[in-house]
Amino acid sequence: MNLFSIDELAILTAQSNHTCVSIYMPTYKMSAETLQNPIRFKNLIREAEEKLVESGLRPQDVRDLLQPAQDLDEYEFWQHQSDGLAMFISNNFFSYYCVPIDFQELVVVTDRFHLKPLMSLLTGDGLFYILALSQNQVRLFQSTRYSVSEVELENVPTSIAEALKYDDPEKSFQFHTGTSQGGGGDRAAIFHGHGAGNDDRKDNLLRYFRKVDDGLQELLKNQRSPLVLAGVDYLLPIYKQANSYPNLIDEGITGNPDELKAEELHAQAWQIVQPYFEEAQQEAIASYQALLGTGKTASSIQEVVTAAYYQRVESVFVPVGQQKWGHFNPNTNRVQVHPEQETGDEDLMDFAALHTLLNGGTVFAVTPEQVPGDKPIAAILRY
Repeated sequence: MNLFSIDELAILTAQSNHTCVSIYMPTYKMSAETLQNPIRFKNLIREAEEKLVESGLRPQDVRDLLQPAQDLDEYEFWQHQSDGLAMFISNNFFSYYCVPIDFQELVVVTDRFHLKPLMSLLTGDGLFYILALSQNQVRLFQSTRYSVSEVELENVPTSIAEALKYDDPEKSFQFHTGTSQGGGGDRAAIFHGHGAGNDDRKDNLLRYFRKVDDGLQELLKNQRSPLVLAGVDYLLPIYKQANSYPNLIDEGITGNPDELKAEELHAQAWQIVQPYFEEAQQEAIASYQALLGTGKTASSIQEVVTAAYYQRVESVFVPVGQQKWGHFNPNTNRVQVHPEQETGDEDLMDFAALHTLLNGGTVFAVTPEQVPGDKPIAAILRY
């Protein structure tokens, strides 16, 4: 399963279908509490079944559609969760994401997937990564303001020994890594071979970090979230030489990360990235307020939906946990809003956020009281 990214968003968006099921639920990570996960999941699947039958599907077709989700419902699956589970089901398509977001329970059945609860993973209001790096261990964490979860690494070396074991066999290259020692330090690897010295040691560290960076580039492809480094002070500048991820934060966590738990790394990393997130959001709010009355803002769902569809939205504030049901007809540019969901409706706030992102804009998925001007939605327009 991939991390949720712009690429994944595009894939989900392309699955427009007469029947798309989106399921969101909070999940527990701790031993005894994980027993609540399958109970909650079964209730949401039952709700999805009812909505699908109401939409006109036959009971057997409903069972066939939801079977891939039912197949996941096993003990082992629920032991490897983050804070939230997002699941997407349609004809011949099934995908799910375990993410560090404590979702509200939600089941949506429409002709496209409902994606707004995931928007905070793609924009500047809370997702960041921590790369804990030593010569003995590499760990990557996906985090939000209130949560942290370790990402399973594939195609990323987990130590310098693993990274370089096949390099330069003609040099009879051998080394053993250092061990942590008092004061939070990480003793430098000791190398044995011809010409070993400080230059060779730095060269080997640089090759190691380039292999780590290569693996991360595939994993974090098209991510926009900041990345915070954690490692002893002499390793951080060497890794920065190897780094090609564009959103690496200059300030890092210094010390031996192998001695820190995920929660300890998270607390230190949040202190580094918090100003980054707050500044981006405050700048957008200030820009919105400064542009009021100029024709470059919009605060009605009708205006914002139309502008987002035609690539006019630079940034938009959408309230998490609220929906505006209705329909947009691009042929007539008409937006219909309904007090309750009707057949064929979609969440128009989700529609606006989705098109803003896909057209290169920024989405701030915020609490309702954080939308500027106490409006149901607020957007800055490009023109």
